[in-house]
Amino acid sequence: MNQISIKIFCSLALFILAIQGSRVIAQESKSLNIFQITQPDSKKSPYTGVTREHWIDAAEYILDGAFSYIHTMDDAMKFPKQFDKTYPRDEGQVPTEKLEGFCRTLFVAAPLLKEKPDLVLNNIKVADYYKYNLLNLTNPEHPSYIKHRGNGGPSQILVEFGALAISLAVSPDVLWEPLTQEQKDAVAAMMLSYGDGPTIGSNWRFFNIFILSFFKDKGYEVNEKLMLKYLDECLDAYRGCGWYNDSPAYDYYSMWAFQMYGPVWAQLYGKKYYPEYAQKFMNNLSDAVDNYPYMFSKEGKMNMWGRSIPYRFGAVIPLALTGYLDNADINYGWMRRIASSTMMQFLEHPDFMEDRVPTLGFYGPFEPAVQIYSCRGSVYWMGKAFLALLLPKDNPFWTAKENNGAWEKELEKNRVYNKFQEGSNLLITDYPNSGTAEMRSWCHETVAADWQKFRSSENYNKLAYNTDFHWMADGENGEVSMNYATLNAKNEWEVLRLYTFKKFENGIYYRDAVLETNGDIKYQLTDIPLPDGILRVDKVYSPVNTKIRLGHYSIPEKNASFNQNSYTINKKQIPSVSNGEFELVMIPLYGWTGDIDIIQPSGLHPVSDKCAVINFNENLDNDNAQVYVTLQLWKKGGKKFSNKELSPVKEVKVSEDKNTVEIIFSNKSKKTVYFN
Repeated sequence: MNQISIKIFCSLALFILAIQGSRVIAQESKSLNIFQITQPDSKKSPYTGVTREHWIDAAEYILDGAFSYIHTMDDAMKFPKQFDKTYPRDEGQVPTEKLEGFCRTLFVAAPLLKEKPDLVLNNIKVADYYKYNLLNLTNPEHPSYIKHRGNGGPSQILVEFGALAISLAVSPDVLWEPLTQEQKDAVAAMMLSYGDGPTIGSNWRFFNIFILSFFKDKGYEVNEKLMLKYLDECLDAYRGCGWYNDSPAYDYYSMWAFQMYGPVWAQLYGKKYYPEYAQKFMNNLSDAVDNYPYMFSKEGKMNMWGRSIPYRFGAVIPLALTGYLDNADINYGWMRRIASSTMMQFLEHPDFMEDRVPTLGFYGPFEPAVQIYSCRGSVYWMGKAFLALLLPKDNPFWTAKENNGAWEKELEKNRVYNKFQEGSNLLITDYPNSGTAEMRSWCHETVAADWQKFRSSENYNKLAYNTDFHWMADGENGEVSMNYATLNAKNEWEVLRLYTFKKFENGIYYRDAVLETNGDIKYQLTDIPLPDGILRVDKVYSPVNTKIRLGHYSIPEKNASFNQNSYTINKKQIPSVSNGEFELVMIPLYGWTGDIDIIQPSGLHPVSDKCAVINFNENLDNDNAQVYVTLQLWKKGGKKFSNKELSPVKEVKVSEDKNTVEIIFSNKSKKTVYFN
């Protein structure tokens, strides 16, 4: 072999090694993003393989990613920023960002330290790191120092100190007891300056309650009168059926806040000092058993609904805390099946982690689902789920065999099931044919008054939320999913957000809505869930000529491009769209005369860059009320719709005054919609 041949051979060999090396790095990088279950237990957990030991592994996996940023004891839990809208937006917010990272990762660490008090991550002893940095918060000479509240109002510091108080109570042997009395007093003075003070009239009251309760339990004199006042106000927010109102919304804050804080407080302090309060919180948790599990899909996956979506599987903690109820009627195997499945819904998703930190989004980064009060460390609020580890190994939540609960026998195929929650007016719907669960809930907030821009947003304003159809953000050109859009006087597409619940009667969910920019444009809305979708019967009135659109659910692009099909229905060609997992079709039964569009926008969906949605278009005439009857159907799997599935409605009869709509179904049953 001559010199030139040798050089070519060596260069080729180095090139091949470089490629192989890059593949190894890529594989290692990808493996860091996906949590993998080792030695799954198919006997105890036939659906997920996940046991209590795997929950411990999952907590360590998440915390290990956070500690990849910690090389010395003085390194802060500060992570790469995502999105300009999140904080910190200036250097003055960095100390709060660091505090949030510290206190929220401790939500993961505290229950883990009960299991592994000597845990070491990235060559740092975890317990020592948190103790050291806890004391730095009280040191005026340290960059992490937190000033006492003084005359200040409620702030993010109160939130984080409330979380800190919970963690100190969860693992006192490694986080609190090793401190000297002088150190304890300094921490108490700092935290009580916030806890013994003003709060926001929402779940925030619990932050004060936990600070005051922790230090009372440790022998400090606290403002007990204020604590009892906040406890009463928290209980006053209860609306029944397991749901609390979070001033003014209903969302997962009922669950990862009220239904976590209340029961945990009851176990840590209530039973000891205030048994009547403790019993009320536990009774309210018991109420949730009859409906909250039904909000999750047959596969145990959670819905994308409400604000603070990046907290994700923190929503399952009430299911675990039912272990404290010790109620033989509770299906603990179903509770754990849902909790483990939801946790794995995210931990097994390749987009969940970026830079070894959970992203700000649902699966991967998704700015429309993120609020301005979040920083990158906010995501560790999901660590609340690991408070499940406070339950001992022999608790029925851990020992019961996994099962599919109501989906096994109670929820029968070719039927639809509604659970209406009086007080909150929430409607939970389960679809056995597809295994999906759906939610309809509160929304009544103007964009003009919504300075944080989340209560009026897609987090709340959709007509419905489904576990298999994550919500699509509204497009600037009128692209809309599961909502109506109206072309307003500014020539902008404006979606509905000012809903007023009317009633749930005979399987029909009634709401009214008006346009924010023109209250004279009125919608009377009714939803009738069917086995394979939704029948909409809506009445629309506008005093001006304008255009409206109605959107179906949106589906993300999967491995290949979208497939479009068409069906002949009532002698009309009706298009459908499929991504290989679901096929969607929207059928006009009455009133619609405009075009049917299948839109494929980019950048609006949380799962993929491109998505598809069906939109109906219509022109509204001046002073002419119109009734629109619409079928929004979906089918899971690769098979096409059958004629029977496309024809659940046989006939639609609209009264002359358009105030009554009679629906005659193919199975000869009837429903009548009454517009007042």
